[in-house]
Amino acid sequence: MATSAPFRFPGSTAVLTGAASGIGEQLACALAGRGTHLVLLDRDAEGLAAVAAAIRDGHPRVAVSTVVVDLADLDALPGAVEGILAEHPRIDLLVNNAGVGLGGLFEQVTADEFDWLMDVNLRAPVALTRLLLPALLRSPGGHLVNLSSLFGLIAPPGQVAYATSKFALRGFSEGLRHELAGRVGVTVVHPGGVRTRIARSSRTAAAVPEEEAQAGLAAFEALLSYPPEKAAAEILRAVERRRGRLLIAPSAVLPDVLARLLPGSYWPVLQAALPVLLRRSARRGPRPGLAPTGRRSVG
Repeated sequence: MATSAPFRFPGSTAVLTGAASGIGEQLACALAGRGTHLVLLDRDAEGLAAVAAAIRDGHPRVAVSTVVVDLADLDALPGAVEGILAEHPRIDLLVNNAGVGLGGLFEQVTADEFDWLMDVNLRAPVALTRLLLPALLRSPGGHLVNLSSLFGLIAPPGQVAYATSKFALRGFSEGLRHELAGRVGVTVVHPGGVRTRIARSSRTAAAVPEEEAQAGLAAFEALLSYPPEKAAAEILRAVERRRGRLLIAPSAVLPDVLARLLPGSYWPVLQAALPVLLRRSARRGPRPGLAPTGRRSVG
């Protein structure tokens, strides 16, 4: 099957990172609902087991495997993939969803902190893609999804490390899409303010004062209002239609337009618009649904 044809979910096998919460959890549930067998990866063993159990209960015909691994441990990835391929020789879809955040000015972020983020957000997706690409190439109509970010479109102050990783993942994805055209489909996703644990689970550089760090995290979390289940549905539609690029939520669309119109001066404009975005998010308020695990889908 050529990669220009729609992706067929029923009976396919997907490898998904960051599956224990947030967009990853919702993607796992949505894939299972489409009849896709799952290999779920996360470092959160308890959360991962809960997601897998809920999917097995709701979709008994779907095979679900779990792999507990910390993507920051790059040396562990070849062994993890070897085990995956031994159990699932055919892989049709790889979704590099897992990611971490790190707040702080570049001068406040240590080299070790910077490298940790780059390992999880960039080097691990590159390594997993390298290790699983032969299987994707063997699959008729294989597909790769990389979760970049709004900060793969714009680069605000205090997010240099995160933006570096997400811009790099965007470039990696776009280059691969051109190299693999006709053989493996590639979609790069830029979520805006999706309601996940990214703000609460992000690290702040040790050199950042505690009061400043808490204020920054609170402002970031206030923008996270887009339902993760809706984001997951949009991602799977993009995969099915073989879209190369997907922006999720209005909070990604407007900055993307401004960055293209004002590539050297978009930040002051966005900074001026930030209070309006915060007020709109506050009016909408959190509307958490219950994930199949019975945990709030903000995780």
